[in-house]
Amino acid sequence: MIEEMPCVLSNRYLRNIAWKWVFKLWNILSMFYKQIEENSARQSEDLGSQFTEIFIKQQENVTLLLSLLEEFDFHVRWPGVKLLTSLLKQLGPQVQQIILVSPMGVSRLMDLLADSREVIRNDGVLLLQALTRSNGAIQKIVAFENAFERLLDIITEEGNSDGGIVVEDCLILLQNLLKNNNSNQNFFKEGSYIQSMKPWFEVGDENSGWSAQKVTNLHLMLQLIRVLVSPTNPPGATSSCQKAMFQCGLLQQLCTILMATGVPADILTETINTVSEVIRGYQVNQDYFASVNAPSNPPRPAIVVLLMSMVNERQPFVLRCAVLYCFQCFLYKNQKGQGEIVSTLLPSTIDATGNSVSAGQLLCGGLFSTDSLSNWCAAVALAHALQENATQKEQLLRVQLATSIGNPPVSLLQQCTNILSQGSKIQTRVGLLMLLCTWLSNCPIAVTHFLHNSANVPFLTGQIAENLGEEEQLVQGLCALLLGITIYFNDNSLESYMKEKLKQLIEKRIGKENFIEKLGFISKHELYSRASQKPQPNFPSPEYMIFDHEFTKLVKELEGVITKAIYKSSEEDKKEEEVKKTLEQHDSIVTHYKNMIREQDLQLEELKQQISTLKCQNEQLQTAVTQQASQIQQHKDQYNLLKVQLGKDSPHQGSYNDGAQMNGIQPEEIGRLQEEIEELKSNQELLQSQLAEKDSLIENLRSTQTSPGTNEQSSVTASARDSEQIAELKQELVTLKSQLNSQSLEITKLQTEKQELLQKTEAFVKSVPVPGESEAGMATETTDVEGRLSALLQETKELKNEIKALSEERTAIKEQLNSSNSTIAILQNERNKLQVDITDSKKEQDDLLVLLADQDQKILALTNKLKELGHPVEEEDELESGDQDDEDEENEDDGKDQDDI
Repeated sequence: MIEEMPCVLSNRYLRNIAWKWVFKLWNILSMFYKQIEENSARQSEDLGSQFTEIFIKQQENVTLLLSLLEEFDFHVRWPGVKLLTSLLKQLGPQVQQIILVSPMGVSRLMDLLADSREVIRNDGVLLLQALTRSNGAIQKIVAFENAFERLLDIITEEGNSDGGIVVEDCLILLQNLLKNNNSNQNFFKEGSYIQSMKPWFEVGDENSGWSAQKVTNLHLMLQLIRVLVSPTNPPGATSSCQKAMFQCGLLQQLCTILMATGVPADILTETINTVSEVIRGYQVNQDYFASVNAPSNPPRPAIVVLLMSMVNERQPFVLRCAVLYCFQCFLYKNQKGQGEIVSTLLPSTIDATGNSVSAGQLLCGGLFSTDSLSNWCAAVALAHALQENATQKEQLLRVQLATSIGNPPVSLLQQCTNILSQGSKIQTRVGLLMLLCTWLSNCPIAVTHFLHNSANVPFLTGQIAENLGEEEQLVQGLCALLLGITIYFNDNSLESYMKEKLKQLIEKRIGKENFIEKLGFISKHELYSRASQKPQPNFPSPEYMIFDHEFTKLVKELEGVITKAIYKSSEEDKKEEEVKKTLEQHDSIVTHYKNMIREQDLQLEELKQQISTLKCQNEQLQTAVTQQASQIQQHKDQYNLLKVQLGKDSPHQGSYNDGAQMNGIQPEEIGRLQEEIEELKSNQELLQSQLAEKDSLIENLRSTQTSPGTNEQSSVTASARDSEQIAELKQELVTLKSQLNSQSLEITKLQTEKQELLQKTEAFVKSVPVPGESEAGMATETTDVEGRLSALLQETKELKNEIKALSEERTAIKEQLNSSNSTIAILQNERNKLQVDITDSKKEQDDLLVLLADQDQKILALTNKLKELGHPVEEEDELESGDQDDEDEENEDDGKDQDDI
């Protein structure tokens, strides 16, 4: 057995060697075949481009091919589409130019989208993709050929985000048409096609329906939204698209996906980036995003949930970059949002119970964590909360941090400088320096707080003065920028750190040229130019995450002015400060007048609105008056009609007319009728009294007849006479009775007619407003309306007078503003002249110094020659040269003493 062991080992060894050689040989053969395939592919591409060039040499060939596409026959149309697509892939720009100049060329290709055969339609989409690539003229023609509507219909028919590869091809074509094409973007917005995109993002609550094709489709859909609201687009076009997306509910739908569970990581990241650009710089969308809450218990703001992901080092790097971009876009040109974020750091708003985590606490936690990427992201996010907002820079100075138990609290500004001095990672120090530069720029109060700590300036000068490696050069440049900001925005409130003293310190410890060289390290860094291109933080790995886009703008703005400030003398600084003060005074005056003009404009607008409302009220009252007058006229016409009708129906027209004109229609006729009635009543009473006298006389005569008489003969004659009188009296009585009866009948008839007329008029009054009362009411109403109208007219006159006075005052203010502007221009011209005079005097002084130095050299050389020749030199000259040397030595000693100090 022992003898067989070497043989077995040798067999295994040989077998292993054989396998190794076989494996190597297989690798070599695979590489060989791969190279052959690549060469064949290159050769085929070269052949295709050569054949395409031969084919399109004669443009008639492409024109003929376009005409063949009008054929409906499948065996003609489909191969024509394939051939034209391959031509565009080989030599796209040349074929595009031929199609562009051919009549109805693009229109014929657009007809392919309407083909009922899906194969031709889908290949037509691929053909239009190749046709519209990087050609703005063809993109516009295709868009105006109703391409948007057709493509959106195809996407809807295929199932939106659940569709297949056809949806993906349509979305790619839409991106070709809209990307970097402002005309097509405007046409897409005005055609209300943004509203058609909302159903794309109704993904539902199910978590199992995320196929690879659906993820691709949604990714392209989100990119299409970003094309419409890209920061590189014109601001007006971007804001109009953002407004349309909010109004149609598209932003709300995206926020729903953002807060949903089970969404794939790449879709979630792209959704965050999309929401970022939809809300960037548009106040309404930013306010809505601030109100979005995550579906948690208790509900938390979406901003807080996203910041938790940003400062969590276990989250993917791409997701953390997207959250940072979303936070930056939320704060971009949003002073309200900046104030809300900073307020969560202030002592009065911090939750003492600790039940809820605020955005400010998360940013502070990320700023001082052990993860350098969290430090950088939190510092940049906090810097965006201070961007172009001096109020929040001052508010942030109030933030106090508890470092450890028993120690007094430290300000946030001091804690940042403490971490800087501890020598942490480069990414952490860069982030903190960017935060401090943003914080101190344009804020003299923050500069004073920073300089108040005596350790900050020596630390910065020590960092700048050291000769460190290439990795530390960026930190040195940022320290130089921070020190330059403390000089440029210094208000000289601290005597030990005034502008001139800081400049002297730089000159002694660092040197002006060295300082400017270190300052230039920032803009010369390779990652600086990359960050300055786009606002989105897009880095391949965390090591490249150094600069922020907004910070590059700040560097570009401050680098030149800091360089000038370093080289300026104290006199120039004083002159510049005086000019600044005068300009600030003029600016304050101008702003004061502008505010006055603005207030007066507001008052004028209010007065105009009041005048317009009063005019409307006046018009309404006038219409009411005209309506009431027309109603009065209608009532009068109705009563006149009624009067005529009643006059026709009654046989006693006079009395009936009198009854019909009662209650205020004809009062004189009513009075006359009452007088006639009274006269008839008096006649009746007179007749009744006469009748009573006759009756008493008749009774007396009868009594004389019945009484016995003694002398009958004498009474015969008397009785004959009396009988004649009686007969006459009876005749008169009969006539009187007949008259009385006729008059009583006439009175009763008049009374019945009067009662009937009164009943009719009462019934008519119940159905129609009483004209007397209506006329009285109308008269009172018209008097009230006239009074109100006169009052309104008086008010409008007063308002007009006020408007006239305000306009005169406004013109006077404008004249004062123009005069102040002219004085500003005169001061600026004087300042420019002074600067030119100063530069000229400097040049002359330098020239004189050069001439004096040359003369001193010549004199020294001549004295030396005289000494060599043995000519005696006067002692006064030697003494003067010795005194000059002694003065130079004393100056050097003084300089050394100042350095030691």
